[in-house]
Amino acid sequence: MEKEISVRWGWLKFMYIYTIVGAGGFGLGIIFIPQVIRSVFRFPDQDPIVFGIFGSTYIAFGLISILGLRSPLMFVPVLLSQLGYKVIWFAAVVAPLFFSGGLPVHSVLLLFIFTTYVVGDLIAIPFSYVFSKQSES
Repeated sequence: MEKEISVRWGWLKFMYIYTIVGAGGFGLGIIFIPQVIRSVFRFPDQDPIVFGIFGSTYIAFGLISILGLRSPLMFVPVLLSQLGYKVIWFAAVVAPLFFSGGLPVHSVLLLFIFTTYVVGDLIAIPFSYVFSKQSES
């Protein structure tokens, strides 16, 4: 007997839209108006190559999320990737900086935004679908 898979379609589509607008917009800003992004987020000067990789990655997340609106379950790995790297970043970068007293003040806005993505992804991702055995056709 197959287990019924619960999908929160509204949340799933919302997270794709949020990624298109948020990550895609942020990435475009990093690529085309990096000084404005650094000013708004109070980022220190960045290596333009590394900052550009960061921006390009966010644009890619945004573009692939457009496909997720059409085929939400097929593109769940985009949301999983987003959830994964943010959780790793919180655990391996933010937590040690926080506990050592070295967390920069300019990171607060980014921490808040990333937290909204983590919570949204945890709600939206249909983990029962992701971890279910898929039949090969």
